[in-house]
Amino acid sequence: MGGAALLAVAAFMLYGFFRTDASVASPTAIVALLITVALPAAGGVALLRGGRFGGGRARVEKLRQQTIEAEILRLAMQQGGRLTAVEVAAALAMPTESAKATLDGLAEREIADLEITDAGVIVYSFHDARNVGGKHSARGLLE
Repeated sequence: MGGAALLAVAAFMLYGFFRTDASVASPTAIVALLITVALPAAGGVALLRGGRFGGGRARVEKLRQQTIEAEILRLAMQQGGRLTAVEVAAALAMPTESAKATLDGLAEREIADLEITDAGVIVYSFHDARNVGGKHSARGLLE
């Protein structure tokens, strides 16, 4: 909405400039056109494209992924530090494949470890979530 408003301002200013009898060749007119038309137009286009060089969509996707990971960690705390992809998919209302991919990403970053049950079910074990109850016994590194 802000991008469209800036483009409208730029168009209005350009229309006003052409309605005057100012010479386009004068340096003052060129500077005025740049400030009143080009800058709002460039800002409007940037806003419509989602920020600088289309990075808005990437930022939204990164934020979405961080939110999902935070919810998985919260769920791991509730479940004693061990989760399966099916549990994550059910709790977060997402496809099992997406849950598995996110859990695999957490394992690659060494936030979770992979374990397997006797029945062949892959369990993602979150060490910190399993041991959060013992945080009250923490001591300094040099103690």
